[in-house]
Amino acid sequence: MSENIKHECGIALLRLRKPIAYYKEKYGDSLYGLNRMYLLMEKQHNRGQDGAGMVDIKFGMPPGTTYTDVVRSNTATPIKDIFQRTFAEIESRLKGQEEKLSDMDWVKANLPFSGELFLGHLRYGTFGKNDIQNIHPFIRESNWKTRNLIIAGNFNLTNIEDLFDNLVECGQHPVRMGDTITVLEKLAKFLDHENQRLYDIYKAKGYSKIEISSMMPQALDLKAIVKKVAEDWDGGFVFGGLVGYGDAFVIRDRHGIRPAYYYCDDEVLVVASERPVIQTVFNVPFEKVQELPAGHILLSHYGGEVEVSPCLEPAGKISPCSFEHIYFSRGTDARIYEERKELGALLVPAVLKSINYDLENCVFTSIPNTAQVAYTGMRDGIYAYTEKQKALRLASLDHKPDLAEIERILSFRPRMEQIVVKDAKLRTFITGDDERNDLVSHVYDVTYGQVRPGQDSLVAIDDSIVRGTTLRQSILRILDRLKPKKIVIVSSAPQIRYPDCYGIDMAKLGDFIAFQAAIALLKERGMEKVIEDTYQRCKEQLSLPRQQAVNHVKAVYEPFTDDEISAQIGRMLKSEHIQAEVEVIYQTVENLHKACPDTPGDWYFTGNYPTPGGNLVVCRSFVNYVEKKNVRAY
Repeated sequence: MSENIKHECGIALLRLRKPIAYYKEKYGDSLYGLNRMYLLMEKQHNRGQDGAGMVDIKFGMPPGTTYTDVVRSNTATPIKDIFQRTFAEIESRLKGQEEKLSDMDWVKANLPFSGELFLGHLRYGTFGKNDIQNIHPFIRESNWKTRNLIIAGNFNLTNIEDLFDNLVECGQHPVRMGDTITVLEKLAKFLDHENQRLYDIYKAKGYSKIEISSMMPQALDLKAIVKKVAEDWDGGFVFGGLVGYGDAFVIRDRHGIRPAYYYCDDEVLVVASERPVIQTVFNVPFEKVQELPAGHILLSHYGGEVEVSPCLEPAGKISPCSFEHIYFSRGTDARIYEERKELGALLVPAVLKSINYDLENCVFTSIPNTAQVAYTGMRDGIYAYTEKQKALRLASLDHKPDLAEIERILSFRPRMEQIVVKDAKLRTFITGDDERNDLVSHVYDVTYGQVRPGQDSLVAIDDSIVRGTTLRQSILRILDRLKPKKIVIVSSAPQIRYPDCYGIDMAKLGDFIAFQAAIALLKERGMEKVIEDTYQRCKEQLSLPRQQAVNHVKAVYEPFTDDEISAQIGRMLKSEHIQAEVEVIYQTVENLHKACPDTPGDWYFTGNYPTPGGNLVVCRSFVNYVEKKNVRAY
């Protein structure tokens, strides 16, 4: 994606199912768990660069000793920072006694992050500031292990204010308003209630406090506690949680919006936000890594048992986020790689029509860096079309061609070149708007000498076009310097028309180039009444119960075809500085689902939100737009 869009976070949970001495003996690694966590988090660095955090729990530690370690960072390189600090502390404690690394009892008692249970988090902040206090994992500390709660999540909830108000109505006084802290406190509340209920039962039966403490982990029903709280969550989420005595859970939302994968054998249980990360770190095949089903909970008991079972009431429609497969997730996943190629291939008919099938006078390229796989699919589709045309041309000859003519026909290949190159980030310093835009245009550079001025069309594919800012201020301006006859910008994703309150950090309708185009068309055609009527309906919506929410913003797009909006986007992107003709081609929603059949979540394209909270957010966002309030809608 050529634009800076923040999106979904990442989690990593690891449970060592053998004593830590086992991993030293088998793998020669005294810090096996810590080293695996480094790999799990580093290989998901694409999922969060605002912050990183990690916690571990050591089993069987005697009273008076630390059994949890935690480290967080909000530096520019947070993953690097937390592991550098951790290993620096380990080296400091080992200084002069490195031989102790062979004594696993000493390692566990003296070195940080040498436990059996780990939870890591990578953060892209979409709520609140990037202060260190906002970095996961969040910990609610207690001297009772069964009340000590740790959570980290990849989530956006649309009803966090309601959840916060519920805490206040229960008599609590949260010290700050935030999504994760609210979830933590609500879980902790029910965990406390269950602890107290069990304590009263055991006390009445005559058990001592020490006996009750040892009995509690077996009696606590962690699934029931999580279910009771999670039923009220509206949004997309994958939450991982640990309880001080060693139980762990991962729960996925009932619509399957956020991704979660797991692998379990007799040595490890591991959960991550992406499948290939687990495959690489533990060297396991694709089919061994399972997807946590929507609405299910994975429970890891302190005794070693692992279970996966339904937890939340099933939704009417499972809606995994399609943007995960278009852009967010690493393209090294076997399925995602093929889907992105197919997204590119499905655009070939529209691209050929745009250039009037004139492959001899066209150059194809991609906009770095994430569109590369879609470009490969488009390239292969263009090549396949070319080969078919060669065969048809040979078959249509009314004479027997000589070798030279055959070679001349077969030798043609469309030109696939690396035209767009992304340079290092440039600072704009203090300048006026015109000068700043000129500097921004140099974020990208171009390869000269491959496009014939005034003769060639230039087709460039990106994986999505959200705001259009980078295209307008940078990419189109610098491509135009090559003096192509026509510039065709191709998006492997459909038009982004609606806010995503479940993942992407896009909460303002006015930011979307597709929305701007629809509004412009309404005004050009004297249809301002559609805007006013939509505003009134959205305004009324905000006072109704959440469950009655309807997406009235669809009315803004209904008068126009997709092609009309795409054409308007092209006109809006073509500034007075651009000499070439500009056309914008978007993927169709139908082809998106053809390429990515297992991820039908498409609310940012269609406005079909899977939860009532989504409909409420889009209505609030439209009201904010009309009232010129530059604030988030959730």
